[in-house]
Amino acid sequence: MTIPPSGAAKPPRAVVYRRHPRLDQAKRTWYFFRRNTLALVGLGILAGIGIIAAYSATLPLPWTSIPVYCATDYGPGDTQTGYPGPYVPVASCPLTVCTYETTPPPNANEYCKGAWYKTPVVVYTNSSNTSYISYAGALGPTLTLSPFSVGPMPLGGLTTDLGAETPLYNVAGALARGSDWSLMLSLSIVGFGAMTGLFVGAIAGFYGGIIDDVLMRLVDVFLSIPVILFVIVMVTALGQLIPVHGTSGAYLKLLLLIAGFVIIWWPFYARLVRGQVLVVREQKYVEAARASGASKGRTLLRHIIPNSMYPIFIQFSLDVGTIPLLIGALVFLGFGPEMFPAVPFPEWGAITALSVEDLTVDMLGSCYNGPCIICWWQLLFPGLALFFFGISVNLLSDGIRDALDPRLRR
Repeated sequence: MTIPPSGAAKPPRAVVYRRHPRLDQAKRTWYFFRRNTLALVGLGILAGIGIIAAYSATLPLPWTSIPVYCATDYGPGDTQTGYPGPYVPVASCPLTVCTYETTPPPNANEYCKGAWYKTPVVVYTNSSNTSYISYAGALGPTLTLSPFSVGPMPLGGLTTDLGAETPLYNVAGALARGSDWSLMLSLSIVGFGAMTGLFVGAIAGFYGGIIDDVLMRLVDVFLSIPVILFVIVMVTALGQLIPVHGTSGAYLKLLLLIAGFVIIWWPFYARLVRGQVLVVREQKYVEAARASGASKGRTLLRHIIPNSMYPIFIQFSLDVGTIPLLIGALVFLGFGPEMFPAVPFPEWGAITALSVEDLTVDMLGSCYNGPCIICWWQLLFPGLALFFFGISVNLLSDGIRDALDPRLRR
């Protein structure tokens, strides 16, 4: 063995790059997460909703209202019923859908370029034995592929009233634009509420004492207020101060709706985080950080909060799916005009609430003196959108919980 002289240079050591421990933890979490099939299904559904939202942002659809059509119901003339013959445009509606009863009228190509849609008709007799025709004005669903690109009413029409000039809402267009608003409103409301509750709960649990008592009593006050009641009072009282017309007034109403939910939403996260912080602050690595001279602020931001956020992720994913349901409940209770700049508003909860109301009106109107017309597509497609959105976030939250908790890993 040759010993190098004392003055000779030593060979350089190989540089060893060590990965960040949080990167390794993220890889382990993803490994356990992708073993959960249902969690991947939920993630896939949410990814699909995100793709639809991104695509709908490129469509020429209004942002704060659903495109409104008018069903003209001007088919072939009938002298017995007095039903008019030629198609007459409806001046009150910028978009018009041409409808007929049994056979397409001869002027279909001339006036509507052949785009006529069959509308259901109910013949009923009143107490004086006089026959009448009730034009429901509800367009049937178009389930073929071509109407999705050229037809004005894919997936059927969403009606609000009966009559010859019935306002109709494009269900497919409303659901496409609703994906944007549902995701934005849900993520913004729950996101701001979670961040506020995270810092309030972390400060209360870490410092304790009088700070903990004051903050937790404030949390108890907010927790005693029902969410729906608080939002109703806030948007009703403060919404009167916002101008009705104009784009700025429209977005101010939406900001008021978000603020109302955030104010009442953060206490749930504050209490959840406080309980987690009380456990984390007693861990050995927190004591080591204090012993090494780390300040309270650094200990809180670098050690306490990062290790107390796992319950936040799970609760966050659960709450995202409930926001459209709460908005739908508010609209169903009749507080749509106070919350939104235009009704119907293209948000899945609002669309579903409107579909329930209109389906009830249509059934009562058509079933009173004759056979019923049940426009099932009015409730089916908005309900499916809410169902898939809610089930996807629940499946995703279960997968995140199993992946983050070592006791539940399989």
